[in-house]
Amino acid sequence: MTKLADLTVEGESGTKYEFEVYPRETVFNHVGAVYLLTKRTKKSDATGTHEFLYVGETADLGTRFDNHHKQDCFDRRGANCICEHRDAGEKSRLAKESDLLEARNWPCND
Repeated sequence: MTKLADLTVEGESGTKYEFEVYPRETVFNHVGAVYLLTKRTKKSDATGTHEFLYVGETADLGTRFDNHHKQDCFDRRGANCICEHRDAGEKSRLAKESDLLEARNWPCND
């Protein structure tokens, strides 16, 4: 896995979550995680900006993107990054996902 960057995303609660940013085609290990799909645009100083498209959580990041139910939305909106925040606890992941969902508009989340 080739990590592109680190990303801090703030939830509605004010809690800041640290994510590792990877190219969308990355094959992940079988770990629990909160994840974001983003469209990253590189800037001239080698940093990037992210358009946030989707937030989710999974007990197995290694298989989560096999036939993802929002694949069409990701493709249509040009998603090119998956941002990973590892978390083995289901309750913790669900709380983080909810906090992040409430913080902004995620066009691929219903």
